[in-house]
Amino acid sequence: MRRTITAMTLCAGAALLLVGCGGAEPKAAPEGGKQQPQPVASQNKGQDPAPAPAAGGGAKHEVVLEVGGTGRTAVMYSGIGSGFEQQTLPWSKSGTAELTAAEQKVGYLVSVVPGTITGADGKLQQAPCTIKVDGKVVAESDGVTNAKGCSYKIKQ
Repeated sequence: MRRTITAMTLCAGAALLLVGCGGAEPKAAPEGGKQQPQPVASQNKGQDPAPAPAAGGGAKHEVVLEVGGTGRTAVMYSGIGSGFEQQTLPWSKSGTAELTAAEQKVGYLVSVVPGTITGADGKLQQAPCTIKVDGKVVAESDGVTNAKGCSYKIKQ
């Protein structure tokens, strides 16, 4: 019995070490043998860093993500930063999407997926959402007939 418990403990410890390491391969040290310190990613609650400028001056589009309703719900969004947090409704986020040459051809996806709210009939439903690009509504959902959220691929 003791051997079985010891073996299981060793296996669990090895599994934790493998998972904890993430399987990422180490970067090779630059010439001279000294490894450069890597910047630590910081989390900006409520604010996202500006999108990286595209090489060659890509096309810029003003994007607004909106979620309607009242109360609080989880909101997941991407395209102008990304996040998944509890938000007070109504909620909106705006920013600039700068598309690279490749993104102008294949598209640049922006999306918002709201959580549930209590509808007028007392039943749970997805909160309504809207995406505007350059002031024009390009995607919207009432949360009832379409419960997949809102997404839109910006192309040039």
